[in-house]
Amino acid sequence: MATGSNIRTYFNGSWQDGNVPIMRAADHAAWLGSSVFDGARLFDGMTPDLDLHCARVNRSAEALMLAPTVTTKDMVAIAREGLAMYDKGAAVYIRPMYWGIDGDVTAIVPSTDTTGFALCLEQIPMAAATATTTLTRSRFRRPVLDSSVVNAKAGCLYPNNARMLTEARAKGFANALVLDALGNVAETATTNVFMVRDGEVFTPIANGTFLTGITRARHITNLRANGVTVHETVLGYADFEAADEVFLSGNMSKVTPVTAFDDRQYQIGPVAKQVREMYWDWAQSNG
Repeated sequence: MATGSNIRTYFNGSWQDGNVPIMRAADHAAWLGSSVFDGARLFDGMTPDLDLHCARVNRSAEALMLAPTVTTKDMVAIAREGLAMYDKGAAVYIRPMYWGIDGDVTAIVPSTDTTGFALCLEQIPMAAATATTTLTRSRFRRPVLDSSVVNAKAGCLYPNNARMLTEARAKGFANALVLDALGNVAETATTNVFMVRDGEVFTPIANGTFLTGITRARHITNLRANGVTVHETVLGYADFEAADEVFLSGNMSKVTPVTAFDDRQYQIGPVAKQVREMYWDWAQSNG
């Protein structure tokens, strides 16, 4: 599936145009789901935290019992080589991927001797600075490490996220605010989440049920450097109902203010605006 346009794919040692086939019918990932990916962004001529995203896909591969074959340094170089083919000012989604090719004698465990690698670039516009979203509750929950590979950005986790999104859209909302197995807020179906109360910022504490995003960490660092108190703590739906503002954090759009959580309405608050401004300022200096 192509989400964007003007696709270029690095596969088998060279760049190819378009949505090229990279997997075969009997590859381990094709029928047993052993695939991982990560996502970085080129926008306004910047690629913030590209190295951290490339490093994380290698950690995700190891968590899924795959052997990463490309170093972080080489992966960054491959990405930059491909990005140089795009027009100046293009907004591009950067997706490095690994997948299992062969299995062991049981066929269930991916072989560490053969791991597929590709890096796909898709031109996808950044969301407008004025873009917002809405949230609702979901009956589906985030899994735990005992039962799922939640310490990886793994393709096999995303059907659960798709159920959350489908349910939310059927109710007239854009996304779902999702609980963990204990009934605490973990994240949304697609992003990490923050809320603001009395000028202080709160975000669910990392408890092993969701990936604590690279962009999330950058926002926390920027806020604290600017003197804003940030709490990583246990939160429930009631906390979000009592919040002054809510915003989402993810690689695709970086910062997205929330205007509704079920019947609760919010304004686009000053903290979300500040977070966006700080992120762009930081990226211009470091991206």
